[in-house]
Formats: sequence, C-alpha cells, structure tokens
Amino acid sequence: MIVGPLDKPVQFLKGVGPRRAEHLQRMGILTARDLLHHVPRRYDDASTITPVALAQVGMDVTVAGEVRSKGIVPTRSGLRIFQAVIRDDSGLITCAWPGQTWVERNVRKGDRILVTGPVRHFHGRQIQPREYVILARASDAAPAGPPSATHTTHTTPPISPSPSPPSPSAPPSPGTIFATYPASEELPQWIFRRLFELNLDTLIGQVAREEYLAAPERDALGLMELSAALRDLHRPPSLARVETARRRLAFDELFFLALMQASVRHRATRERPGIAFARTNRLIRALHGTLPFALTGAQTAVLREIYTDMTSGRRMNRMLQGDVGCGKTVVALFAMLLAVEGGCQAALMAPTEILAEQHASGIRRLLGDLPVELETLLGSVTGRRRDRARARVAGGEAHLVVGTHALIQEGVEFATLGLAVVDEQHRFGVRQRLALAERDPRPDTLLMSATPIPRSLAMTLHGELDLSTIDELPPGRLEVTTRLAGPGERPAVLREVCRHLDRGRQAYLVYPAIEESERADLLAAEAEFERLRREELAGRRVALMHGRMKGGEQDRIMRAFQAGELDVLVATTVIEVGIDVPNATVMVIENAERFGLSQLHQLRGRVGRGTEGGLCVVISAGSADDAGPDETSGRPATDRPAARRPLAAADRPAATGPRPATDRLEVFVRTADGFEIAAADLAIRGQGDFFGAEQHGHSADLRFADIVKHEDLIRPARDRARSLIDADPQLSDARHQLVRAHLERRYADRVKLFGVG
Repeated sequence: MIVGPLDKPVQFLKGVGPRRAEHLQRMGILTARDLLHHVPRRYDDASTITPVALAQVGMDVTVAGEVRSKGIVPTRSGLRIFQAVIRDDSGLITCAWPGQTWVERNVRKGDRILVTGPVRHFHGRQIQPREYVILARASDAAPAGPPSATHTTHTTPPISPSPSPPSPSAPPSPGTIFATYPASEELPQWIFRRLFELNLDTLIGQVAREEYLAAPERDALGLMELSAALRDLHRPPSLARVETARRRLAFDELFFLALMQASVRHRATRERPGIAFARTNRLIRALHGTLPFALTGAQTAVLREIYTDMTSGRRMNRMLQGDVGCGKTVVALFAMLLAVEGGCQAALMAPTEILAEQHASGIRRLLGDLPVELETLLGSVTGRRRDRARARVAGGEAHLVVGTHALIQEGVEFATLGLAVVDEQHRFGVRQRLALAERDPRPDTLLMSATPIPRSLAMTLHGELDLSTIDELPPGRLEVTTRLAGPGERPAVLREVCRHLDRGRQAYLVYPAIEESERADLLAAEAEFERLRREELAGRRVALMHGRMKGGEQDRIMRAFQAGELDVLVATTVIEVGIDVPNATVMVIENAERFGLSQLHQLRGRVGRGTEGGLCVVISAGSADDAGPDETSGRPATDRPAARRPLAAADRPAATGPRPATDRLEVFVRTADGFEIAAADLAIRGQGDFFGAEQHGHSADLRFADIVKHEDLIRPARDRARSLIDADPQLSDARHQLVRAHLERRYADRVKLFGVG
C-alpha cells in the first residue's frame, strides 16, 4: 500500500500532541486522513440564527453571542441553576440550565457560544438550551487540562482560512454555515474547529495529489474534484455545495465497493477455468415432460441465463432472487440436471434441516422415475447412516446431494462437484458459502434468495454476482387475504383463527419478543402461549417455538406442526423463512408495527401454500420505527440506545428515516408483490437496515452513498469497476496505483478475506 503524508499519525498534526492524539484514537481517528474524513454530520445555515433582540417568549430559537457573565443561582426549593448572559450586536439574553450546574465548568466568560432552545419568561426572557456549542474559547486556545464536553449536540462555526476567531459579539454573516461534528467528552466542538483551522488547507493539498478520476470522467458524471469535495464538507460556502460534495464522495464509496466486488467476481469466474458443461437434454427434456405445470416466462428467461453460464468455460457466480412461490427451486433443479448431464454432481445447501428435507422431498417428487440418485447430508444423521451417505457422495453414486452445513464439514468429499446451489444465501456467512464453492475443480455457484430487493440495492450488495430475477408468479397461485386490525379487535381475530381450526386447518401466531420486558409494551410469545392455551385456545394443540430453543427442539416442534400433530404454532420470527405447511391457512402477527415490510411479507408467505387461500391479520398497537425484535434478548430493537440528532435539510437523506407504522402497514395490506414491497421498504426504512452484520464482505459502512438519492451513480460505478478489473485484474499498471491504494485503504479486511489483488 502507498503510504503518504495523509497516513502519518494524527499526533504530528498542528494542535494535537500525544494526549489529544489518545483522545482522537478513541474516536477511531488515528491518522491525518482519518481526521480529514471526520466529516460533519449536520449543517445549519446562519439564516436560522435569531438576533437576541428578536427572541420572543414562546419561540424556539438558535442564538449566537459572547458570554458576558455567568454564575450558579440557588432557588428556594433547593434547585441550583447555572445561568449565563450572552450578548450579540442586538442585545443581551439570559440562558438557564436548571439542575445542570456542571455546565458552569465548561462555559467561560468571553467564550463565543451558540445555544438552541425555547424562550421562556422567568424574571424576564430566558432561553433554556436543549443544546449548546462552544464556537470559540475566550483565548481561542486549548485549556491546560483535558477539555470537557458540551452537553448534547455540538456545532462548529464556519472555518475561515485564518485561525483568528470572529469578533465575539458579531452576528453570523449571511450564508455562514455552522457544521456539527461527531464529538466526545474529551474533544468538544471547539477543538475540532481549531484542528481544522490549523490543518485543513495542508491536508486538502495532499488530497489533490490523490485524485484518481480524470477531468473528462468527472465531467461526464457531474462530479467535483476530490479535494474540492472534502474542502466543501468542512468549509461549505452553501448547503447546495455540501450536497455536491457528498455526491462525489458517494461515487467514491460506490466505485471502490464495486471495484472490490469486481475483483472478487474476476477471481471467482475467470482466474481459474470453470467447467464447460455439455448439454445433452437427456435429463432436462425428460423433466420438462414430467412437470405437472409449464414454466413461466420469467423462469424460462432465467434458465437461459444460467445455461449460458454453465455451458461456457467461465465459472458461473450468479444470484437468483424471486418472490415467495415464484419457482426458484424448480429452476435450480434444471440447473442441477445440466450438471449431471455433464458428468458432474450438484449440491444444494439449505440453512435448516427441515428446509433441506423439504427440498429433498420436493425434488424426489419432481424427478419421478428419472435415473438420478439423490442423497441427503444432515447434521443430525450420525453413525452408519452418515458414513453410508458420505461414501455414496464421495464415490459419485449420488448425483444430487441436498443438505445443511453438514455438506461443508470435514470428511465430506465429492467425486466431482460441478454446481453448488445455496438456498436462503443470506442465512450463511461468506466463508460458509465459499467452503462449498472453493473445491477442485471449482464448481459453478448459484445463490438463491426469497427476499426480493430493488435492483439498485442488489447491485450494491451483490455486485460480485451476476443477477437473475424471477419477477413472475405461476398462474393460479392462491391469494392470501391481508387485513389490518387494532388491539381491540384481537378477540374477533382469535375467533376467526378458531373457525379455521374447526375446518381442520392450522395457524401461526407470531410475536415480536420472546419474553415480556418492562421497557417495552409488547406482547411476548412465552406469556401469550401460556395465556392462550388456558383461554381462547383451550383444548387445542398449541406449541411454542422461538430462537432461544436449541435447533433440535425447534426441528421437533416444526416437524410435529408439519405432520398435523399441532393446531397452532406460537412463535417469533424463526418461522420467517423456508417453512412449508400447506395445511396452515391463517397467520396472525402481533405488534406488526415492530416488523419491517420485507419481514412481514416473508411471514405472510408461510400461509396460502395449499389448496385454499390464506388469511394474514396484522395487529398494530400504533407507530414505531422499523426496527425489528432482538430475538436473543427478547427486546425490540428500538429499545437499544441510539444516537439522536436533528438533521439539516442538506444532511437529511432522501426518503429515509422513521415513518409512522401505518405507512408501512398500508403498503403491506395493499399489495402482495414482493418487489413492490421491497421498494417501499427501502423508501420507508432507508438503506441502513439493509446493510448489517449479516452482509459480511459487502458494504456495511456507506456514509455518503444513498441508494435512492444516488441511484444514477450505481451502474456507472459498477461498469467502470468491472472494465478496470477486466483490463488489469491486479491493478498492477502504474496508471492504477492510486486506485489500488485507495481500494486497500478502504477495504483492507475484505481484500484479505477474498484474496483480492
């Protein structure tokens, strides 16, 4: 990796030193580059600053001025209030912090501060600040001891080229932008302001030497220079320029993510030759002849893409996504038969034993009398049965192998594995998926997902994969009726459930939490299970299943439900994926406001899989954010602490952030189209919830790129990345050294994981 001046330790920057460097390191700022990329998270236009003389009782204002006096005032009730009088050119006003005397240690006479809060009347006008910011110290220098924190949100003033501060009482000039940085107890806003005053111009000068995009490329995409973008983030002349700067940095994020993925894709598909399967149609045509239904146009189109990959000499590395019930497994079976026709084996790995058994059963049924041997490998199978199954796989007697993680355990050998299919691929880690695909000869890989996501998001999350989409459901698929109910309608809903049970059908009751919590007013699976079987469901066969149970216990309960030995399954979201019980016709989801749209859609997909349509009732107790439950703790995710911040218009991503639950649930009730639901989910929740720990190897840290706002940049970033890697896979050309250095700095851990470069 190229190491330049921006990579030197932050300690050696002006105004830092060893002690402050320790504080910066605790915030993840280790180098000069890290400081430069410690960008503001909020901007306020000075036009929102109210002159003190115009701050009237009842208003909510932001004022800026010099601290003229301060002190602690006791009250008769014993409450102590810190007060500071601030002045701007229009007059004086008192700021009061009841019960927060510690603020007195932070605010000094002569400091220039900015305060935000309501104006109230108490012996005259008073502002009671919700937040305050020290814009400049009286001496404009760091104190001798460690700096103290400001109270809540911190904001910096505009940074002038010269380190000299503005006049303490001067009002902000028109167009002035106040920027809020992430701060800490040891490093309040005024310190970051000082550090950027002392170092920004020098750092920006270094950035100019690292520009990797030529002017024609920037102009074609409407992007500014990298150095100008970073300067405008810290020293914005206008809010519009902040957005332009963020767009350039968004492209960089998308491009280098796509570059890493393109390198992974190149290694997976081109560096080592794949298997050019010979298509004889001996099995494929026979399967077409025995299917009790015709393939949809979407299935046929996807199969054409898969066959093209598999019959070429290039390894297939493809993602197949489609809605619940669209027929992905049938498509995978045709691909597996092509591998068998070519003299190889094919394996299908599923995340749970019950799903693996469902696949094996369905495939056997579809194969009928075709001369194809199928074997299952499950973790629960041990002893001679396991040894016999492994021997059939290793000897090539088993043409198709369906299993769980047992497929990648030590001791499992294939005679010639030609195709690896991974179902519900998001349930596996990257290394688990690679363990099945990284065999010799290297098999083609087909990853399947029943959770549709918008194409723009798929290109970002799975840019190393070719994408196939089944966007058409088979004709005649029965409809699931969806209804929204309030808590007061719960007795009527349960009576409807009982009517289904009286007809010999089965039901799911889904809850967001395992156990009750004092911190959240949620119905919990454990408590409701006990209550229901005593009251509304007395005499019914009811079981409880949740994520804290061991896998074997979950499988036992699910098998009993599948076999019709249970009437009602009370559960958390462990039933979300892969459970196929045709006799289950009704699903009730409690506290539906706590679930994301895509999660609700997956749950709804568990019913209506038999000969009659299904019913899904979502019971909503009100509005909440989109965070789902935390099944490990039994608490809703919204109970976990989260940083709260106000957003300026320039800082607010388009179509993101919490929305009333009714927005989400109305979409859910209106449509059963998984792709429409996924698009609405992205618009309502924003992209943040889509980038999580489960996406190992993908970007969990897009700070600037917004999938909705910057959708027009995704394809150019991907196309440029793929063209670059196709031309220079190792980025070894001298012209690409800057690009390679940027890639290694951004994705060092992923580069190591995938062996990129």
